[in-house]
Amino acid sequence: MRVSVLVTFPQADGLRASAIEAFAAGAGGLVLEGAPDKGGLILDERFPALPIPGATLAAIDLAAANPASAPLFVTRGTIDVDRIGEAEGREDGVGIFADPEIGAFTVCAGSPPLGTTVDVARHLDVAALRAKGLDGKGVAVAVMDSGINIAHLRNRGLKAKFRSSLSWSPLRGGAAPGHHAIGHGTMCAYDALIAAPNATLLDFPILTSTRQGGNVMDGLLSNAILAYSYLLTRLSAPSWKFKGLVVNNSWGLYHSSWDFPAGHPGRYANNPNHPFNLIVGTLSRAGADLLFSAGNCGSPCPDRRCQGVTANTIVGANAHPDVMTIAGCDIHDVRAGYSSQGPGIAGMVHDKPDVTAYTHFLGSEAFGTGSPDSGTSAASAVAAGCVAAMRTRLNSFAEPPPGLMSAFKAKANGVPVPGWNADYGCGIIRPLAVAAHYGL
Repeated sequence: MRVSVLVTFPQADGLRASAIEAFAAGAGGLVLEGAPDKGGLILDERFPALPIPGATLAAIDLAAANPASAPLFVTRGTIDVDRIGEAEGREDGVGIFADPEIGAFTVCAGSPPLGTTVDVARHLDVAALRAKGLDGKGVAVAVMDSGINIAHLRNRGLKAKFRSSLSWSPLRGGAAPGHHAIGHGTMCAYDALIAAPNATLLDFPILTSTRQGGNVMDGLLSNAILAYSYLLTRLSAPSWKFKGLVVNNSWGLYHSSWDFPAGHPGRYANNPNHPFNLIVGTLSRAGADLLFSAGNCGSPCPDRRCQGVTANTIVGANAHPDVMTIAGCDIHDVRAGYSSQGPGIAGMVHDKPDVTAYTHFLGSEAFGTGSPDSGTSAASAVAAGCVAAMRTRLNSFAEPPPGLMSAFKAKANGVPVPGWNADYGCGIIRPLAVAAHYGL
């Protein structure tokens, strides 16, 4: 059996040419002569080379985040699963990394909603935020998910501003941006607009799988690398006019069996220098606010895909130092029983989640009449809207993403003991207190 992998190469002319054409209309993939045969590696000729501006998080240089200057490039291939061990060598400068399946962090149906969007908006002080002009106007919110259905959002009474020209799909021949089937991505878009109703949505359907047995709620990590690389090119372009970019990621790795074996240098879960984690760090340094859901492997109600594992389940980019990791609670400030608990996996950030936001309420009804917006998926999207609200009047030059994340953590409350804890992080999100902190 063959599995998908990510492959890094040192700079070369063929790689630069592929990266330059990566997002052009009708762009082809990569044809690289002399690719090494490690574990039966075969490169995916449909997948372009993408620049990485450093081999470690500490070495990322934004000035090198382009094809002309990047020291490293990443592409995709497949490898014999029984020969992964042969791919560990780095003597030729080639690195082989896991390209695991990723899944949306939603929960099984059957548990009724608690409260409604109105209750969530009240807890977030949305009326007071609007009075301050903090409504997301001029801010882009990229929804990395299963795709958005704009018509459904507007039928639910939302203005739902949308920019098709800046949306992008890693798959060809699929639905047009904003016209995907109603589902998880539409739920997340709806929830982000609770606190930031005038934000502009961007659609990135990375969870729309084309694999045999896959579905529209899963995908491969390489899809996310493509989407992040695309956003980086747009964020650095002179034509970018938004005050801020907020990227919501309501997905992650459910179980270690989806990854390379423990101890392999190409493993994703606990490797800050995995190619995706490097691109996450690059986009953050470029000024994007990145939010990831904590996951749905919490005790006592983990998702079945967690396979009974409830410890150290916040992994990979969900435990990245440059992202805000979101746990979930209901409208009574009670932690959702499925919300993954900290600490983050060893090798990434220990104090994860960062903060908690609201979930399991009646909102988008994207999964049918009366269905809740649930999982840490909904919580992350709610928090993304809070961040977008701040960016209405606080651009990333005045306060870069790490500073804003620190403010959200400092102003969170609603937990019995101040400081970080494994259930709630630093507490429940309080955007109005963050606005007051900055004098907005």
